[in-house]
Amino acid sequence: MQERSVRFVGGPLDGRVQDLRDSEAVAGRLLRHIHLHDGPKIETHYELRYTPGNGWEYHLRAHGKSP
Repeated sequence: MQERSVRFVGGPLDGRVQDLRDSEAVAGRLLRHIHLHDGPKIETHYELRYTPGNGWEYHLRAHGKSP
């Protein structure tokens, strides 16, 4: 199984880079992040995208878009 990296764009995870397994590398895949530290629960959603120039990136989904 090959691993590659994915970068987060926007939201609380902006700039984070982590490994992305082959089984996860599917454009349109949604990721839900829940932040519970120091305050109210904050839930954000990211959508996985791929472009030849930037590679794999999770982009923050706009508020109001249903997953």
